[in-house]
Amino acid sequence: MNHFITTGAVFGALGIILGAFGAHALKKIFNDEQLKNFETGVKYQMYHALLLVILGFNLHHITNYTNSIYYVLTFGILLFSFSIYGLCISSALNKKLKILGPITPIGGLLLLLAWVLLFLNSIV
Repeated sequence: MNHFITTGAVFGALGIILGAFGAHALKKIFNDEQLKNFETGVKYQMYHALLLVILGFNLHHITNYTNSIYYVLTFGILLFSFSIYGLCISSALNKKLKILGPITPIGGLLLLLAWVLLFLNSIV
């Protein structure tokens, strides 16, 4: 089983579901800023889901850092996008989970690290 493709497909499908959910159901309860933030989470999730799938079809080009790239991308998506979803939903319900605030940039750093590892793989 190719974990890159499987994980990317799951995140891609969830991105479609969450994007539609945000555009329709949540549009009624989110303010403009919450909706924009939620859409940012969906966009980044989809970008990186596509990256996982593309890498999965090109694993022969990844000679170094294969496991690191996979895990950093996966956890980066979870921490970045899903913390944004949690922040938006909890804020709309007037029960903002402030603990999620610091998690978002950690997820963003993991996503950046995945790109750096991919770059390093390309020059080594």
